[in-house]
Amino acid sequence: MTRLFNDPATFAEDMLAGFLDANSHYVVGVPGGVVRATETPAGKVAVVVGGGSGHYPAFCGVVGHGFADGAVVGNIFTSPSAQEAASVARAAHGDAGVLLLTGNYAGDVMNFGLAVTALRAEGIDARYLGVTDDIASATAEDIGKRRGIAGDFTVFRCAGAAAQEGTDLDGVERVAVKANAATRTLGVAFEGCTLPGADRPLFVVAEGQMDLGLGIHGEPGVASHEMPTAAELADLLVAGVLAEKPAGSSGRIAVILNGLGRTKYEELFVVWKTVAARLAESGHTVVSPEVGELVTSLDMAGCSLTVMWLDDELERLWTAPADTPAYRKGAVAAGAGTRRADDVAGAVARQTIAGDAESQKVAALVAQGLSCIAAQMVNAEHELGRIDAVAGDGDHGRGMVKGTAAAADAAADAVNSGGGTASVLTAAGEAWAAKAGGTSGVLWGAALCAAGTALGNRGAPGGREIASALRAGHDALVALGRAERGDKTMLDALGPFLDSFEAAVDAGTGWRTAWLESVETAQKAAAETADLRPKVGRARPLAERSVGTPDAGAISLAMCVHTVAELIEETT
Repeated sequence: MTRLFNDPATFAEDMLAGFLDANSHYVVGVPGGVVRATETPAGKVAVVVGGGSGHYPAFCGVVGHGFADGAVVGNIFTSPSAQEAASVARAAHGDAGVLLLTGNYAGDVMNFGLAVTALRAEGIDARYLGVTDDIASATAEDIGKRRGIAGDFTVFRCAGAAAQEGTDLDGVERVAVKANAATRTLGVAFEGCTLPGADRPLFVVAEGQMDLGLGIHGEPGVASHEMPTAAELADLLVAGVLAEKPAGSSGRIAVILNGLGRTKYEELFVVWKTVAARLAESGHTVVSPEVGELVTSLDMAGCSLTVMWLDDELERLWTAPADTPAYRKGAVAAGAGTRRADDVAGAVARQTIAGDAESQKVAALVAQGLSCIAAQMVNAEHELGRIDAVAGDGDHGRGMVKGTAAAADAAADAVNSGGGTASVLTAAGEAWAAKAGGTSGVLWGAALCAAGTALGNRGAPGGREIASALRAGHDALVALGRAERGDKTMLDALGPFLDSFEAAVDAGTGWRTAWLESVETAQKAAAETADLRPKVGRARPLAERSVGTPDAGAISLAMCVHTVAELIEETT
């Protein structure tokens, strides 16, 4: 149980404020996260890591000499937004480029990929890599779909050490790719974790059982096993990881026995006793092992075993000196560099493009609709989180609340500035993506921005123009999310709604009536996602467990469509 918090909605922000104060010698805060307290020296590549909160000491705890130059800090178990990732990368960047690293999760891949695009447009050479060490989340043949869990640490560490040595960006990226290819992890959970303010864990492990193949965002394991002894658990973890030894690897390995937040160090050492013996019996030599909490999952009870097979380069980097708030190794020379100025990053204000009188009227209705949706999401937060937790991380409700609230505020500001329909939708989309983060945040943001571009800032759109705007939003979502209907996503509600709306408009029905008639289609399609198996996203490794429960993103989209319908009825 997570017991100590003020407002659950600001847990991540409150945590970060306390972390920054306690570690001011190492780090300073910037919009979106933290960077080293010293300037990045000329010629040094900046390594920026990141992801959702709830994993301390990953990710902000490893910012310092020999490790990361910055960390992007999202809400609990939620990807930071593209804007946040770009902000931290700008602040960390010196003059030699920046490598951004996360675990391989859909939200992180989308948001950090968009950040790379934005940084390159500004003239910053930026690269991105998602770590894929979790052997339980996909087969070896489908390794690109695997999640990043505790193996994040070995990849981040080697890339950071290479950058500290003065390796150029191509070389640092090469090291990260090599470390990722050499790293494998398998984890188990004994009890699920509990989000701040929640009264029950995200998942429950049956008495006398453990879950094998957990995720670090509160996802349950892919299979249940009888609770073993420490030695039996060690045998299971070692056998599972060594079975995936990369071809041609040496016998020298870096090893992490990682606690997930509630497994005592003493317990980990008991497990390590057998892990060390089994690794030695298999002909491996362990180099500088780490036993402790390095990549946690709030208060989850469980542990994971990570192995990175070493060559001379990776061994040198794994054992190089490091000095960060949560991780120190060897001796770091004094005189770490010039202290940063207080103002290390700033936001660029967007100018609102005014609309004509008709467009401003439509924009005001759009803003009103977003305000109503935001209120509805507050009421639906816990139910959406419950649905999402069945095979995911339980953060969808919180993400929808943060995203819709930010979108509603931005839309109202744009209306007050005289913005037309496109300006209001674009402002709302950018705010939604920036504040919600995660997969749904960036997808909703892209869809609203695309719809806004299609509508423009002149005139009041008719049914066909609205249908075209909805289609543009749909297509932007497809292009960014790379999902299809049937993959158990929000598309499975949006697609049928859009088909119904377009057909009604083509038949000569007014757009208001077409919308009202299509709501039931969206709701029915969202409910029918309960029969589907997820093919993308965090729920994919738990596809069977997901059957019987609808997709949270599809349900929330249907709620949004229904809320707009209620507003149409009230204003018609």
